[in-house]
Amino acid sequence: MSNRPCSRITCGDPAVATLTFVYADSMAVLGPLSAAHEPHAYDLCERHAARTSAPKGWQVVRHRVMGDAAG
Repeated sequence: MSNRPCSRITCGDPAVATLTFVYADSMAVLGPLSAAHEPHAYDLCERHAARTSAPKGWQVVRHRVMGDAAG
């Protein structure tokens, strides 16, 4: 388990996923928690990772994350 908290304001739950954006491809990528904190990425708890959506016209790519209810 990570000792890094969720990046969402006021959420103190432990992070289980990392969200990054590929602006050139209009893509949001949600995957397992990165090994180290990345300054341009967002670490998300299970609840916020499940609720993540992308702007209109963007694609969300979801890689299996430990703790996923679907997995």
